[in-house]
Amino acid sequence: MEDSKLPPSLRSNLLDLFSQIEREFENLYLENIELRRDIETLNERLAAEGHTFDGADLAKGALKTKASHSTSQLSQKLKTTYKASTSKIVSSFKATAARAVCQLVKEYVGHRDGIWDLSVTRNQPVVLGTASADHTAMLWSIETGKCLLRYTGHQGSVNSIKFHPTEQMALTASGDQTAHIWRYMVQLPTPQPVADVSQTPCEDDVDFSDKDEPDCEVEGPIDCPSIRVAATTLRSHQGVVIAADWLVGGRQVVTASWDRSANLYDVETSELVHSLTGHDQELTHCCTHPTQRLVVTSSRDTTFRLWDFRDPSIHSVNVFQGHTDTVTSAVFTVGDNVVSGSDDRTVKVWDLKNMRSPIATIRTDSAVNRISVSVNQKIIALPHDNRQVRLFDMSGVRLARLPRSNRQGHRRMVCCSIWCEDNTTCNLFTCGFDRQAIGWNINIPALLQEK
Repeated sequence: MEDSKLPPSLRSNLLDLFSQIEREFENLYLENIELRRDIETLNERLAAEGHTFDGADLAKGALKTKASHSTSQLSQKLKTTYKASTSKIVSSFKATAARAVCQLVKEYVGHRDGIWDLSVTRNQPVVLGTASADHTAMLWSIETGKCLLRYTGHQGSVNSIKFHPTEQMALTASGDQTAHIWRYMVQLPTPQPVADVSQTPCEDDVDFSDKDEPDCEVEGPIDCPSIRVAATTLRSHQGVVIAADWLVGGRQVVTASWDRSANLYDVETSELVHSLTGHDQELTHCCTHPTQRLVVTSSRDTTFRLWDFRDPSIHSVNVFQGHTDTVTSAVFTVGDNVVSGSDDRTVKVWDLKNMRSPIATIRTDSAVNRISVSVNQKIIALPHDNRQVRLFDMSGVRLARLPRSNRQGHRRMVCCSIWCEDNTTCNLFTCGFDRQAIGWNINIPALLQEK
């Protein structure tokens, strides 16, 4: 490798990718060894009780609701043990009796590459914002799906977008190692009559093929006005800025970077107020509390950290280790909860007053990306690598899965979800690497909300 003709930066990236692949295989190998040990232990138990049971049959018995003829020979103790453990695993996948009604309302198409993030303004006019790998951010009319404005000031992928709590300003984070604050002015078009689309119950039990469906070639919007210059550029990071958010009041912002740090800036002066260090690997997300000066950052180091700026003279930090893989996002709820999602295929709900262990754990079948929690209904929306979007309540009970039939839904990884509760036609938005954002209307029956 010493005589490699590859540029040092490319070679370094390749070595990093190979090391990540090696770690993934190592984890799978260790899990396999652990499972074999469990099977051997159970076989020893069965042998002591005078039964014999093959490892393959054991797997079938654990996964099938109707046991094979060999299962009838199991001791009652073993049956009870397996029933209890299996029910914990599959409880997250069970469909509820009363189904939520989910309707695809509008598709927002125009980006030339995948969409990493989206956000909805907190003041009038209410618009949807998207951040894309095509180096642009776009603002959309929620009702018509029309692009209202395009921001082209970044030189790299736009990884995050958040709107100021009271003013018409947007905050974007980019792979060009900067975060930009830019002002916008938009005028909403006259809404067109919405076609009558029959409401579709969310599909909980239909399995779809993992084969990717072909993307439609999408041309960008031609008549969309552009902004090319930021009002404020925040520079201090030495790596990709993966996320950014406004602190309560909008006078400060926090950014999260692959340089393993988060930075707190003063908006008016653009000065760096604090550099938040401590994570061992790249950061993946940051989120601010809606009413208090609290920040949560998540990282590839399997932890998330809670930073407290309520006392101006000192800021404290708490580290939480509840996941076994990259924490892809951690978000505050309106109450005293934090919800974290991870590549370890779990989502955990935490109480800010007692963060030693989660109060609920949701287990899924795919890595979880940037999650969101609705303010009014307290429903968690989980976007997945496997193109699905699932809804859970705060106690971990599964409410629904957004439909993926008749070519509805995303055709690639779903990167982010965001709720909107401002009486628009859509109350949930999702975006993915199929270059589109989708607006959904979610109707959760009262029976499900009370559970």
